[in-house]
Amino acid sequence: MTPLTARLSANFSSAMSDQLRAIILAAGRGSRMKGQTEHQPKCLTHIAGQPLLQWQTSALRRGGAELVGIVRGYRAEMLDDAALVKFENPRWAETNMVASLVCASAWLENSVCVVSYSDIAYHPEIVAALAHSRGEIAITFDRQWQKLWGARYENPLNDAETFQTDSAGNLVSIGAKAQSLAEVQGQYMGLLKFMPVGWAKVRSFIATLTPLEQDKLHMTGLLNRLLGTGVPIATIPVDGRWCEVDAEQDLRAYESELAKPEKWSHDWRW
Repeated sequence: MTPLTARLSANFSSAMSDQLRAIILAAGRGSRMKGQTEHQPKCLTHIAGQPLLQWQTSALRRGGAELVGIVRGYRAEMLDDAALVKFENPRWAETNMVASLVCASAWLENSVCVVSYSDIAYHPEIVAALAHSRGEIAITFDRQWQKLWGARYENPLNDAETFQTDSAGNLVSIGAKAQSLAEVQGQYMGLLKFMPVGWAKVRSFIATLTPLEQDKLHMTGLLNRLLGTGVPIATIPVDGRWCEVDAEQDLRAYESELAKPEKWSHDWRW
């Protein structure tokens, strides 16, 4: 743990040690990983010597989370770590990520929760900075995203999404197809934080949707819809030190970058 990680974690934990929890959303299969997820959940994919899930749980705990839970679905029996609190999404095959998040409402209603996608790896300092933010709903974004996307794609704009904030650091737009670099201040990483009061606003919004809309709602769609109702979403900028594993080609790209003698901007390891 670096001095910054220790300081942020200690300061936050001293004030909220009985509240900060972390939830990993691991219900989906991740079909774009092809053979990697044919027999196991995506979060068990190995990268840099260990499963994504191990990188995540370690970073979340080092970043200040006292308890870590996981929302299971596809091949749930393989995610049976006794150190993780289990939440179940039995309808994982017909629902999207927001429906999985709702399965952990018991925590979100009563505790400050950091929420992590299951296909990312990140440095503990990013978790600590997110947890320490004052926003009722907050997300991290990577200002150095082009270095990561450049390792993954021939043309980063083929996959990049819009991301804009205002002068106060609140989210303005997210998730649309980017037409130019000017529309992309950074890239959303799949790390969020909800305070109970923020989660109450999410639940109030979700209650206005039809059951089908609730089932199909993805996370960036939720964030956009919340913005449309005037709910503020804080953003925490970071500079590298994370990665997303969305396809087998990502694994090859990252292993290549990590094997180079110079330090890679997105090396998440500590």
